[in-house]
Amino acid sequence: MSDNDIIMRIEHITKKFPAAQGKILTACDDINFTVKKGKTVAVVGESGCGKTTLLKTIVNMTTPTSGRILFKGKDITKLTTEERRENCRHIQMVFQDPTAAFNPKMLIKDIICEPLLNFDLVKSADVEAKARELLAQVELPPDFANRYPHSMSGGQRQRVAIARAMALEPEIIACDEATSALDVSVQDTIIKLLVKLQQEKGITYIFVCHDLALVSLFSHRVVVMYLGNVMEELDGDKLTKAQHPYTQALLKAIFSTDREKNQYIGILPGDIPSPLNVPPGCPFGNRCTYRQALCAKEKPVLREVNAEHFVACHYPLATDK
Repeated sequence: MSDNDIIMRIEHITKKFPAAQGKILTACDDINFTVKKGKTVAVVGESGCGKTTLLKTIVNMTTPTSGRILFKGKDITKLTTEERRENCRHIQMVFQDPTAAFNPKMLIKDIICEPLLNFDLVKSADVEAKARELLAQVELPPDFANRYPHSMSGGQRQRVAIARAMALEPEIIACDEATSALDVSVQDTIIKLLVKLQQEKGITYIFVCHDLALVSLFSHRVVVMYLGNVMEELDGDKLTKAQHPYTQALLKAIFSTDREKNQYIGILPGDIPSPLNVPPGCPFGNRCTYRQALCAKEKPVLREVNAEHFVACHYPLATDK
């Protein structure tokens, strides 16, 4: 992989939060991966695994406890207040719930152009024309500029959120569960829109999601997290070759219209341990049917098992798929 292809490096990112009774919650534990320019990296895992916390560190909404994030070679975790503000022009975010992210009393044109006004990149007199231009990019009618958020569907509001994120022409857009609240048919149109914009403008996406089946359709790389740890990282089109027991369990839990009537639906045994009391050894050890004595004693490190395929497992599972 050429360094010229890499737009961001996440290096040893750890985020800890103080909890009751002097305990510490580790939301992200030594996270490492790279992001290629113009590509999509999906971060997947169950609720509470640290995906959103990681995303918030990437967009500077929270500061990591340790580690660094290099954007085009510069550590963005050490920026001054003014540098952080300027960095917003290059890294934007699309939130899970656009209804909560929008001011319900603002017109769509003002919501979309607010970032441009903040940076004095558009005059007040030109707001409506610019909003109409951005609405066209996300395939919405220009007259939506004078609507309020409550008069639009969920899919339309998410398109507005994408238009607002694109207003500053960022290089990276971080998407936090940007399709999870939408109907399946609407999810499809939003994903196609994101792919179209990426092809046209060379945007890089970091996409947080629960749905492995969905991310396999458009993601170039997939990072699988569990209890704040990266369990596996591989190409999106090679998910069927996953070797970590957790990733394989997630794949078995995917519903498919091609599934045989009596075909087994994989269900992981046990419960996720409390992040305040992660067991020693492998974080996934108490739910893994392949665990051995070493798994309870020593935490596995992420290692390369094939070209560009990394697994944090003492005994990665072979696959012939």
